[in-house]
Amino acid sequence: MTKAGDCDIALIGGGHNGLVCAAYLAAGGLRVRLFERRPVLGGAAVTEEFHPGFRNSTCSYTVSLLDPDIIRELRLAEHGLRIVERPFANFLPLSDGRAFRLGGANAQAQVARFSARDAERLPAYVAMLERVVAVLRALMRRTPPNVSERFVLADWIASAAVARQLKTLDLRGRRDLLDLFAKSAGELLDDWFESEPLKAALGWDSVVGNFASPYTPGSAYVLLHHVFGEVNGRQGVWGHAIGGMGAISDAIATEARARGVRMHTAAAVDAVLVEKGRACGVVLADGEVVRARAVVSAINPRLLYQRLVPPEHVDPDLRGRVARYRCGSGTFRMNVALSELPDFIAAPGTGLQAHHQAGILVGESLAYFERAYFDARSREHNPGWARAPIVELVISSTLDDSLAPPGAHVASLFCQHVNPEVEGGWDAHRDTVARLMIDTVDRVAPNFARSVLGWRALSPLDLEREFGLVGGDIFHGALGADQLFSARPFLGQAAYRGALPGLYLCGSGSHPGGGVTGLPGRNAAREVLRDLR
Repeated sequence: MTKAGDCDIALIGGGHNGLVCAAYLAAGGLRVRLFERRPVLGGAAVTEEFHPGFRNSTCSYTVSLLDPDIIRELRLAEHGLRIVERPFANFLPLSDGRAFRLGGANAQAQVARFSARDAERLPAYVAMLERVVAVLRALMRRTPPNVSERFVLADWIASAAVARQLKTLDLRGRRDLLDLFAKSAGELLDDWFESEPLKAALGWDSVVGNFASPYTPGSAYVLLHHVFGEVNGRQGVWGHAIGGMGAISDAIATEARARGVRMHTAAAVDAVLVEKGRACGVVLADGEVVRARAVVSAINPRLLYQRLVPPEHVDPDLRGRVARYRCGSGTFRMNVALSELPDFIAAPGTGLQAHHQAGILVGESLAYFERAYFDARSREHNPGWARAPIVELVISSTLDDSLAPPGAHVASLFCQHVNPEVEGGWDAHRDTVARLMIDTVDRVAPNFARSVLGWRALSPLDLEREFGLVGGDIFHGALGADQLFSARPFLGQAAYRGALPGLYLCGSGSHPGGGVTGLPGRNAAREVLRDLR
């Protein structure tokens, strides 16, 4: 029996996965207390004011991967969540004055303007992805087979279930699956297409939050990871949550509260309480001890094992692997207040047009992406960022006028590539790089810099300090083959069960990884309930 003030579950971290996990655990009859270090819930999926009168999604900024079962089961639409679609996926202003558009009603015709051959091949490429995604989408909802020192029947059954799922692919599909896991995105796209703007628009997903070249082996999976989603039942579509990404977290939190979850903000956890080799509660920064039957962590595995679990309870081999757990992305994140819409050389006008509502990509080829990566890695010319960075610009207020004053706009700048660690430290260089990102957009929309009323910039260090994204890693760990499925975050912990009895993992550092999916939280809750029942 738990005492008054104690609980069945002490859950560390109030990001969207922690909230999802808490809601499902409470629905299973468990008493859940959730502890969030920041003063607001939502983790990296929050909406905040960054300039007087201007609000925007602070970190994550666009919707597609949120699982439709979670939307339905947690009644998110009933709690006010509304997602609107972009008119088309991407708009690329090119240096020769032309523009490339991907997606929408005339997708093939747009591609044909640059390559008739690519326009013919595009449906086959989309069909290939859909075949593979249909199988992997089902695997994302499963608990991966665990790899441990002892035979466990449940792991054998899970392995058999995975094999059955993969058998639904024919030989061609299995070959495609192998390509997507083993090859680079650049190699894959070069095999399919010849048009550089098309390859850039498709290959952008391979470098999102991934400090790598599009020609790095394994980067094709990062591309694949971003095409799992859907918006309002339409697969592969991206959209905007009215009210920003915080609307997702707010809706989940509303359902969790309705199910009895007790939530505590500005409540940092200092340590996991361990007795007789078992996790049995948490110690808060103010000294309060909260005892629980189990502890569930939604934070980065490196933070969990290096800061919260007492070191004597982490065996030396795991300590070493935690230290080598690959975190760090090339992300520099900005929110910008604008007096007017960008006036693109390739599509003139500051009046609202469809391209203003798309994902606007500054970076017109895979070669451009690769140069940005190697430039950021090099210390020869700068302290650690690309002199010609990649910028995706999403003007949220064109789909949601609640975010800015009338006539004004807010834009998300999702920028790659910067080095997670720079000479002199990020605090010394943040503003310099922020101005570089603004100037990069200004090259293709010459009114952009003068329209900027204010901004908030988040370097990799800021993302780590404020949101627990180690090295600025938006996925809580790189999506490499050595950190996926049964190896995420480590062999032996794939089934959401941590290094100690009573310790569970439910964050993006667990299967199926990062992005605002909610699936790590949902999957982990299933395993916790199975054990505690």
